[in-house]
Amino acid sequence: MKKVIQIMSCEEAIKSIAPHSRVMVGGFGLRGYPEDLVDALAASRIGDLTIISNDLGSPGVGLGKLLTNNQIKGLEGNYYNWNPEVAAAYNEGKIKVNLLPQGTFAEGIRAAGAGIPAFYTLASVGTELAKGKETRTFGDKEYVLEYALPGDVALLKAEKADELGNLVYCKSARNFNPIMAMAAKYVIVEVGEIVAAGELDPECIVTPHMFVDVLVLKGR
Repeated sequence: MKKVIQIMSCEEAIKSIAPHSRVMVGGFGLRGYPEDLVDALAASRIGDLTIISNDLGSPGVGLGKLLTNNQIKGLEGNYYNWNPEVAAAYNEGKIKVNLLPQGTFAEGIRAAGAGIPAFYTLASVGTELAKGKETRTFGDKEYVLEYALPGDVALLKAEKADELGNLVYCKSARNFNPIMAMAAKYVIVEVGEIVAAGELDPECIVTPHMFVDVLVLKGR
């Protein structure tokens, strides 16, 4: 039977995150990331987190606040160019970074949601990113073994939800949010609007309610 969706404030929702958690965060840069939830996580000072996200915002902006606050012990992602503090923290030995090609990153999350523990990919073969990783030849091509990227908690953003927890996204703001909803044990979603069950066009629903645990109304 479907569990009841909880509607909470950001501060209440963030309390479900424990130190040492693997936290997935949707978004590409500042597009499609849950601003209020990230701000609440930064204010909470919960630490020793591994952040699984495409990037880490900019210095002191978005997810960059977590690095500034020394809340991060590890990163798994790919596009850290916007935040030079990531490279500085890594070179100083303050954080660990699992740098992945963007397609490998997306497939690792999708695989976790589908119950697939690992997969082979052409991406990164012959580069520094493949150094030390297992490879295998299929046909006449070499492939690198990569592992799924599961999360303990996902902080996501959707344009709209119904009271059951079904989600609709806004264009490119969809990005990694749907696959992260499937790959995390506990899913918290920041939404701009919550409507009654039956008001969403079924053809527009991307993430079904069964993957969502908590809704947070933006600005509340």
